[in-house]
Amino acid sequence: MNDIGILGRLLIVVGVALALLGGLIWLLSRVSLFGRLPGDIRIERPGFTCLVPLASMIILSIVLTVVLNIVLRMMKK
Repeated sequence: MNDIGILGRLLIVVGVALALLGGLIWLLSRVSLFGRLPGDIRIERPGFTCLVPLASMIILSIVLTVVLNIVLRMMKK
């Protein structure tokens, strides 16, 4: 396969991965637990809200790391 064919395949795989990631983020935004876990910092004052989702981001990072490792191992075969 020539270089253009490989690039086309790579773009399709990246596009599908981005679509799946976007769908996952969209679904997680609908779940009321995401952003409200113990360890997430929420400061509310009149006219001001600050949300620092520490625990949610740690869990998301772990999940994405596992998924990326699985995908990379599948691509090596």
